[in-house]
Parts: sequence; structure tokens; C-alpha cells
Amino acid sequence: MEAAAASTEITVLGWSVVLLLVQIILQAVSIYDLGPYLLGPRDEDRKSGNVMAGRLERALKNLLETYPAFVALALGLAVAGKTGGIAATGAWLWLAARVVYLPLYAFGVPALRTLAWVVSLVGLLLMLARLLS
Repeated sequence: MEAAAASTEITVLGWSVVLLLVQIILQAVSIYDLGPYLLGPRDEDRKSGNVMAGRLERALKNLLETYPAFVALALGLAVAGKTGGIAATGAWLWLAARVVYLPLYAFGVPALRTLAWVVSLVGLLLMLARLLS
């Protein structure tokens, strides 16, 4: 039996997992200054003194705010057979904007970071429009 080719949205979903893992790893290694605290149960709340660590943590949290919607839309489009067109464009737009967002946030670039965030939302809206059409 020949396997069906994955839709663009499912391919982008796979790449989004790569982005998620990269952000998790970057955030984890950025808090190296907490040393032995990281090996324990972390009962008390301690923050890294590293500015970049704080930015990477906030960027990861920001990704996780829209990530469930992206996953739901990508899977919903695939299940409904509504992949391609503006849905595929929206998926790539979301991923590209999220990739651009990460260094902009990490290096403290304010206005462009917000623009990248807005573009990622436009990507989700394109996917949603296709799912609901």
C-alpha cells in the first residue's frame, strides 16, 4: 500500500515541532547560571540573572500561547480535506513569522518583534478562514 503524501500543513506542523524543540533547548541552556538549583526540585522560585534567559523564556511562553491553535488548525484542515491554498500559505506564514520572532525577541528588537507576532496571527486567521469555508 502506498502512503499518501503529507499535506503542506502537516509538513509545517512537523517543522513547528523543530521550532518548539529549538526554543525549549535555547531557553534551558540560557539559565546555566542557576547551576545546582536546576538539578533539584526547584521548590523555591529563582530567576536567572541573564537578560537573554528571561527573553528566551518569555518568547517560549509566547509561542505556547498560539501553538495549540496552530496544531488544531493544521490537524483540522488535514482531517477535513481542506489543505492547500490559503491554508498552506497561512501555515508557512505562521511558522516563518515565529522563526523571525525568536531572534527579534531574544535581542530585544521591539517594533519588528510585534510585527512578526501580528504576521503569525494573520497566518492563523488564513488557516481558520479556510477551515470554516
